[in-house]
Amino acid sequence: MSAARPIRAALLSVYHKDRLAPLVATLRRLGVTLYSTGGTQKFLEEQGAEVVAVEDLTGFPEVFGGRVKTLHPKVFGGILHRRHEAGDLAQAAQHGIPPIDLVVVDLYPFEETVASSAPEADVIEKIDIGGIALLRAAAKNYRDVLVVSSRDQYEAVAQLLEATNGSPSLDDRRHYAAAAFAATSHYDTEIFKYVSQGTSLAAGAEQATDNQPTITPLRYGENPHQAGAFHGDLAALFDQLHGKQLSYNNLVDVDAAVQLMREFAGGPPAVAILKHTNACGVAQAENLHAAYVNALACDPVSAFGGVIIVNQEVDLATAQELNKLFFEVLIAPSFAAEALPVLQSKKNRILLLQKPVEFPKKQIKTLLNGIIEQDADLQIETAPDFRTVTTSAPSADEVAALEFANKICKHTKSNTIVLARPGQLLASGVGQTSRVDALRQAIEKAASFGFDLKGAVMASDAFFPFPDCVEIAAAAGVRAVVQPGGSIKDQDSIDACNRLGMAMVLTGVRHFKH
Repeated sequence: MSAARPIRAALLSVYHKDRLAPLVATLRRLGVTLYSTGGTQKFLEEQGAEVVAVEDLTGFPEVFGGRVKTLHPKVFGGILHRRHEAGDLAQAAQHGIPPIDLVVVDLYPFEETVASSAPEADVIEKIDIGGIALLRAAAKNYRDVLVVSSRDQYEAVAQLLEATNGSPSLDDRRHYAAAAFAATSHYDTEIFKYVSQGTSLAAGAEQATDNQPTITPLRYGENPHQAGAFHGDLAALFDQLHGKQLSYNNLVDVDAAVQLMREFAGGPPAVAILKHTNACGVAQAENLHAAYVNALACDPVSAFGGVIIVNQEVDLATAQELNKLFFEVLIAPSFAAEALPVLQSKKNRILLLQKPVEFPKKQIKTLLNGIIEQDADLQIETAPDFRTVTTSAPSADEVAALEFANKICKHTKSNTIVLARPGQLLASGVGQTSRVDALRQAIEKAASFGFDLKGAVMASDAFFPFPDCVEIAAAAGVRAVVQPGGSIKDQDSIDACNRLGMAMVLTGVRHFKH
């Protein structure tokens, strides 16, 4: 079986035209013959492409108000004939059926039409027939044909074709075929759910919907040589308002950002900036603009190319400040109308409007030759949970800072130390093999960005096995500490705090994150 197969002819029939232009440009550069119909044909021609109308290929016009466009042997024969079968090739030549190597279909928006409470007649007209058939045909013949079943795939496929000079591998074609079958299965399930209302099959429709997976192919996995896909309903959590397709790494960072910001839900305006799942800036302030400025000050170097999340509507002033920085993703519960054009001025910048959803209570990951499962870490300790174990108790400001630091610490890679003051992360040491190294890293970072640690607080994700961290922190100016406790040598660190005039509180809860 040949791994790579060149794309010489493509059929494009899409409902949504946004994001299609770069893929069209790639196909034109590769000299691919383009077949299309109706609105898609018009769009392609507006992009400067030469297009063969499907009705010129078939010798038969669109009929019945567009209900029948592509349902013709010359279209489906071009997709389905097997290039390795001499008999198929002979029949294709006999009947003048040219091969079609790429099928790009974006289905009619059936679910959106149902959700809009449109009249039944409008809903029925949004049941795609030709598009579904094209996707299934192309996916079935993935040995010879590449299929694109979503506008979310356009950028990734354009990059794939550029990288392979228009000759995707068999693995690539099979990957996108699987995604196409997932898309058609989901689409048909939604139709079943709608049409079965009021019938004896309605209960079965609900069960089918509950069991229906949604799979979104990604540009690639953690690295370009790894394939990737997201299993779940991203559209339930986000409306993507702008930008390129989310990548695997984007999603990993977005998840970390969303989980961290859950700690600040309902509180004062808050901003978090993350890089490789760790916060490099977090702040709360009286308004979002001030919170962003303070978060960025923590580490403006690491913030470059990061993921930013906020817990309030992005206003114009904040948008203008954000626009000065190159970042990959911005997540917000809403965007002011005047803020969006500013943020959309960078074409690849991803803007996500976050919607309320219920998150899983379990975490699952593959490991060795199986999977491991655990409860999600939903616990966070605040002032009522703090147990003061030193002679000096933390002041009210220090307690507020300890609460703030403890929330960030929970969501940072172990071993970690977080240094903060009320409402602002000053520095953190992340992912170190020893806790004292994490502390030294945090102190060095704070100094490099001009922060004076006098009066700062320190949070640790796990206990101190020795008093060295307390002693080093005190020398840097730290005055209060929060940690879980649990070491057989806890008293050594407590005694060091008392000797150095520091306050320490224990939470009794460890927050390792690996």
